[in-house]
Amino acid sequence: MRFRSTFALACILAVPFTLTAQTPKRPMTFADLQAMKRISDPQISPSGKWVLFTVTDVSLENNSKTNHLWAVPLAGGKEVQLTSGKGESEGRFSPDGKWVMYASSETGSAQIWMAPWDDGVGTMAPGHQVTSLETETDGAIWAPDSKHFLFVSEVYPECESKAPIGPQRNEEEANCNALKDAVEAKNPVKARIFTTLLYRHWDHYLGDKRSHIFYASMEPGAGAPEDLTPASVIGDHVAPTFSLGGPMGYAISPDGHEVAYVVNLDKVPAESTNNDIYTLQLGAEPSTAKKVSTSPGSDDGPAYSPDGKWLAWRSQARNGFESDLFKLALMDRSSGQIKLLLPKFDNWVDEFTWAPTSKSILFVSPSRGEESIFRFDLDALESSQLRGLPLIGGEFSDLVVTPLLSGSLNYGVVASKMQLTQPTELESVSPTSGWTSYTPDADLMFGSGPVEDVKQLTHLNAELLEPLDLGGLEPFFFKGAEDAQVEGFLIRPPGFDPTKKYPLKFVMHGGPQTALGDSWSYRWNMELLAANGYVVVAINRRGSTGYGQKFVDEISGDWGGKAYIDLMKGLDYAETKYPFIDKSRECALGASYGGFMANWVLTHTDRFKCIVTHDGMYNPQSAFGTTEELWFNEWEFRPAAANGIGVEQTKPAHPWDYFDKPNDQDPFRKWSPMLHIKDAKTPTLIIHSQRDYRLDVSEGFQLFTALQLLGVPSKMLYFENEGHWVLKPRDSQLWYETVNDWCDRWTHTNKYASGN
Repeated sequence: MRFRSTFALACILAVPFTLTAQTPKRPMTFADLQAMKRISDPQISPSGKWVLFTVTDVSLENNSKTNHLWAVPLAGGKEVQLTSGKGESEGRFSPDGKWVMYASSETGSAQIWMAPWDDGVGTMAPGHQVTSLETETDGAIWAPDSKHFLFVSEVYPECESKAPIGPQRNEEEANCNALKDAVEAKNPVKARIFTTLLYRHWDHYLGDKRSHIFYASMEPGAGAPEDLTPASVIGDHVAPTFSLGGPMGYAISPDGHEVAYVVNLDKVPAESTNNDIYTLQLGAEPSTAKKVSTSPGSDDGPAYSPDGKWLAWRSQARNGFESDLFKLALMDRSSGQIKLLLPKFDNWVDEFTWAPTSKSILFVSPSRGEESIFRFDLDALESSQLRGLPLIGGEFSDLVVTPLLSGSLNYGVVASKMQLTQPTELESVSPTSGWTSYTPDADLMFGSGPVEDVKQLTHLNAELLEPLDLGGLEPFFFKGAEDAQVEGFLIRPPGFDPTKKYPLKFVMHGGPQTALGDSWSYRWNMELLAANGYVVVAINRRGSTGYGQKFVDEISGDWGGKAYIDLMKGLDYAETKYPFIDKSRECALGASYGGFMANWVLTHTDRFKCIVTHDGMYNPQSAFGTTEELWFNEWEFRPAAANGIGVEQTKPAHPWDYFDKPNDQDPFRKWSPMLHIKDAKTPTLIIHSQRDYRLDVSEGFQLFTALQLLGVPSKMLYFENEGHWVLKPRDSQLWYETVNDWCDRWTHTNKYASGN
C-alpha cells in the first residue's frame, strides 16, 4: 500500500474543499489516519459552561505527537484551542473556577503549570510554572480549597528524611533527590543491579526510583511538596500502583481532610494483583494510613461521593487474576461497612463517577462489542435495580458530570465516544430521561436505537472523515465451541461490489481478556486494514469481555482450546454467510495473545495464505522467565479445571513444576506453538520490538529462526525503540506498509497481481 506524503496532505488540507454530492468517496490512507485529531480527557468547568479537553496532533515529518488544551461550550458551539506550547495536557479546573492546572514540559521537564481562567469567554491567560522538581511530576488533581493539589513523582526511597513532618523534611527530601539525580546523570557506568522481581515493566527498567504521592500548595514560597507515601510506609513499592489505562489511583475527600490511594504491599508485587485502598488524614504522619479495602484481589479507582458520606472503588475477588470481574464496592465512611453493589451484574465496571447529588453512580461497562453507560441509584441498594443508556453503537469512556446549578437536581454527563467509523469526539448525555430500567441478570441487549438526549459536542475530525469510504461494523452470531453463542464482525472494503470476490484479513484480538467492537484504533485500524481491497473479519472468541464473566474465564488454562475452535468456526460461518469472501485468499493477523493465536494457527492449520504475528508468545516456557508481570502467566497457564474454566486452581503455575509430566499435563508445553513448529507451512511475517517486556523480543527471534531453518517463507520486522505497542508515527507507517505488503504478496492483490 502506498502512502501520501505529509507535505502533500498538508497542501490538500490547506485548500478550501467542498464535497459535492457527485464526489465519490475514497479509501482511507495512513496519512488520513495520522491527520485525525486525537481527543481525550474532558473536564467540565465549575460553572457548567465549558468543557476543557486535550487534543493530540501527530506530525509524520517530525515523527512526534504534541498535546494542547482546547475548550468547547457545553451548550454547543465552536471548539477553541487554548494553548500552543511544546505540549500541554491533563487540564483541571480549580474548584473555584479561577484557574486551570495542567502538565507541561515547556521548560524541559514535566512540571505542573497554572493559568488564570476567564469563565465569561472561555479563555486562559498565559500560564506560569508551579513546580520545579528534579524528579518531575504527573497526574495533578486539585484539593477542594483551590490552593493545594496532589500529584505523583518518582523519587529515591532512601531520600526519606527523619525530620518531623513539616517544611524542613520536605526540603531535605527534595534536595536529596536532586543531588542523586545529578550524580546519576554524570555517572559513566550505566549498569544495574537487581535484587527483587519486577525490575522492568512494559517498556522501561524501573531503576532505583519509586512513584510516590505528594501534597503541595500553589502559593508562592510554600516550600517543597509533602511525600504522603514515603518508603517507611510503603517500602520498596509504588503508590499509586501502576494501572494501564485504569482509573486514577488516588483521590481527596470533599472537605480536603483525607486522601485515599491505591498501593500493593505484597512481598513480591510481580506475582500479585492484591492492590488495596488506604486512607490518610492530611497533616498526620503517613504511618497512620489505614487500609479500608478487604478483597484479596485488586481494589482500585477510589472516589469520594460529593457529600463525603461514601467512598467507592472497583473491586476484584481473586488475587493473581488481572481479568477477574470488576465489581463496584461502596463503603459507608461513618461505619466503615463495605457493600458490593450489583452482585448479579456480570460484566466489568471499567470506570465510574459519582453524580453530583451523591445519590447515583454512573459507570461504563462492555456489552457485545460496545461500551455503554449505566446508572445505579443508591436508593436501590436492596433491589439492585439499574438503569442503562440504550445501546446506540460505539464505546463511551472518560465520564464527567456537570455541576448542579441554581438548586436544580438535574445534571448531565460529558463523555468521550468513538466508533469504528469515527475517532473519539466528545458527547453530552442527559441521565434524567431516555434511560431504560434494567435487570442485571437479564439479556444485556435491553434496548437499541437513537437517543435524543445524546448530543455530539466536538466535530474536529468531521471534515477529514467526510470524503472517506468507511464501511462500518456488521455483527453476526454463530455457534462456537460447545455450542456457545459467539459474536463476530465483518467490515466491507471501500467501493464494495457484492458480485466480486475479495481477499480476507482475519484479525485475532489480544488480551486475551479484551474484546473487539465498534471502536476506533490507531494501531490496528480495521477500516485502514480493509482500505486496500480486503474484507476484514474479527471474532470475539472465548476470553472476550462483554459476554459475561464465565465467557471471560473460559480461556484461562485453555489458550489453544475453545478460543481456537471459536475462531475457526467463526471463519467457517463468515465464509458461508458472505459469498463475496474468497476462501482461497485469506490471511490471519494477531498481536499479543492474538500473536500467540497466530502462532498457534501457523502450527495447526494451513487454511491461510499468510500470517502476521505481532509480539506473540511462541515458547511459553521461555516467555515465563522473560516477562515482568509474573501473575499473568502464573494464572493463565494453570491446568484447566474439570469444567474447562481453569480459574479454581490455587497454586501458581511454574514451568519447572511440570518437567516430569507428559505434554498434555503440562500447560506450558500443551499450549506451546514451538512444539508444533515442524507443522508450519504458511508464509509468516513476524513483528516484535526490543522494548516489549510483556513478551520479550526473544519470542519473535525464536520463531523467525525456526521458520528460516525450516524453509518456510518468513520475514521479520524489528523495532528497536518500541514496546508492546508501535506508537511512533513513522514506525506505525512502516508497520502498516509492511503488513499490507505481506498480505498483498501472498493473496496476489494490487501490485503483485501483475506479477511485480
